[in-house]
Amino acid sequence: MTNQNTILLNQANLAVLPEGVTVPNYDRSAVTAGIVHIGVGGFHRSHEAFYTDDYMQQSGDLSWGICGVGLREGDRKMQSILKEQDFLYTLTVKHPNGQVENRVIGCLTDFLLSCDDPQKVIDKMASEETKIVSLTITEGGYNFNPVTDGFDFEHPDVVHDLAHPESPRLVFGYLAASLKIRKDAGKKPFTVQSCDNIQHNGNMTRKMLLAYVGKFDQDLAQWIANEVQFPNAMVDRITPATTPADMAYLADEVGLQDNWPVVCEPFIQWIIEDKFSDTRPFWEQVGAQFVADVTPYEKMKIRLLNAGHSVLGILGSIDVQETIDSAVQEPLFRRYLRLFMDSEVTPILDPVPGIELSEYKDVLFERFSNPNIKDSLSRICLESSSKVATFLMPTLLENLAKQGKIECVTLVIAAWCYYSDKRANLRGEPLDINDVMADELHKTAALTAQNPLAFLQLESVFGDVKSQPRFVTEYQKQIKTLYAHGDIKSQMQEIVNQAG
Repeated sequence: MTNQNTILLNQANLAVLPEGVTVPNYDRSAVTAGIVHIGVGGFHRSHEAFYTDDYMQQSGDLSWGICGVGLREGDRKMQSILKEQDFLYTLTVKHPNGQVENRVIGCLTDFLLSCDDPQKVIDKMASEETKIVSLTITEGGYNFNPVTDGFDFEHPDVVHDLAHPESPRLVFGYLAASLKIRKDAGKKPFTVQSCDNIQHNGNMTRKMLLAYVGKFDQDLAQWIANEVQFPNAMVDRITPATTPADMAYLADEVGLQDNWPVVCEPFIQWIIEDKFSDTRPFWEQVGAQFVADVTPYEKMKIRLLNAGHSVLGILGSIDVQETIDSAVQEPLFRRYLRLFMDSEVTPILDPVPGIELSEYKDVLFERFSNPNIKDSLSRICLESSSKVATFLMPTLLENLAKQGKIECVTLVIAAWCYYSDKRANLRGEPLDINDVMADELHKTAALTAQNPLAFLQLESVFGDVKSQPRFVTEYQKQIKTLYAHGDIKSQMQEIVNQAG
């Protein structure tokens, strides 16, 4: 039923929002931004911002507001909408049983666009008020080249940033410029905190930043190496892209107009190494876990949840599935994903303190099956070139080294070749492909008919896996069958049957 008295979300209307909508209990005018966050997407707003808002609600410590930063022109729409809403937004939590919770998050204080005023962003990060600069820049944003195992200095934006340090385009230029101001002023550095799905995300950020800075300022690089902390962390909360239906639900059923809310599942997890350059929020008071070593947790999550998403996303897209929940509810997809997890991932995982892996996998299937979280496979396959390299290839390479099982992951890679080549599902319907390497992937995959190994020439994704005879044999077999028959389910079924 349509609500004719819809209330626009903004600061002035907080006191009159519809019943059942939770609002901040703190004075937002007293909040100062102790955190600058780069990459204000849905996941950040359902995760770090949620934890921070919850912490300020419970503690009354208002020194941990978040100033958002967008590095791309594409961030302008988000900035504009949040500014109109006084940087408020609704977090809609959808439970499997149909229960819905709506909560207004109030910890965002501002949103800066670097393309409008690079120096303003640098100065905000360099401000003594800023204790943490956190990142959700996606796996591809770290500019890592797996072939050289180092920083990609040939990227056009890197070439620009080295020549124009006053107006950088990439995150490393902003970190370098703001940390130099801190160093030169004799002030403490901020903590650089990655919240991306990369194993050892803090170590990766540190390695890439030091390589970049070392190109032009050895003294600054040494100061960063000695003084700046980069805590590793494991982050988890399924957060699909916001849809018009999500906004319509708030307007029609709740009576609240929010032009960019966030929808997520109830599950949330954040495991962080407790090493910070300066003070930090006591996020452990609201459910985060601080540990000495996050490695086993992040490896478990990346190789089971994130890799599991890619398995369903690539195979399901070819088989005309549309969402994660619809794919995992198909018995064959469910069995195949569990086989991948049990036979190819679990045997090479390290023990995870406090977590029983069988139970963790059971919970993953419950989360994937949530019928109220319609996570589209097109979103899951977004930037698959980074995701395959980050989530799937490490498991494949480790199993090759240890003589482990490789059949499930090999079919996924073969299917990704077919996906990149045909750009359509098995009905011939076009796929929505969004990847910075999309043209290169298509061009290379299209050569498969002439050379079955053509796709594997993409060393930035696959490294030197084409030199592994056992993988090459299995991959050629899967490619040959898929291109001959175009029936992904029969190949999935054969692998499941062979496993017993």
